Amino acid sequence: MLKRIFITTVAVVTAGTVMAQAYRWTDANGVVHYSDRPQEGAEVIQLPKTTASTRPISPQIRTTSLDEPAENAQPTFAYESIEVSAPAPEETLWNIEGVLNVTLNLQPALQSGHQVRVYFDGEARVVAGTSFQLQEVFRGAHNIQAEVLDENGQLMGRSQPTRFYVQQNAIGN
Repeated sequence: MLKRIFITTVAVVTAGTVMAQAYRWTDANGVVHYSDRPQEGAEVIQLPKTTASTRPISPQIRTTSLDEPAENAQPTFAYESIEVSAPAPEETLWNIEGVLNVTLNLQPALQSGHQVRVYFDGEARVVAGTSFQLQEVFRGAHNIQAEVLDENGQLMGRSQPTRFYVQQNAIGN
């Protein structure tokens, strides 16, 4: 039993070393090949150590030109949060007569020149401001999501999709 544990431990420890090896060779046609398996005439190449990160990587945006010093750069504007506050997620609305009141919460507030585009059941609509009404919203399950676009039409941020329900009272026969 101890022999089996010892062999398994040695195999696991050496597997990491063997897996870290990479080989490079040139074939008769002059084509360079790379592999994790040794070939005749191949040379061992050293691979950089890899590190795992559990932190998501966010893109870095360059805000200065190459000629401009960094201390004179204007910071890039960004919305901290964009959310649909009304209707609330999974909310059931009763007897709205086809008119949906929508309220968005933006932090910071909507900037001058920026516009809001809403996707209602997958259909894009540009709306005015952060409080507005959508017409012809009838019984059933619906989805809404909001985006903020800058003056050039570039996406500045997007809310999470919100699903809500509309019900109408039925008239008994």
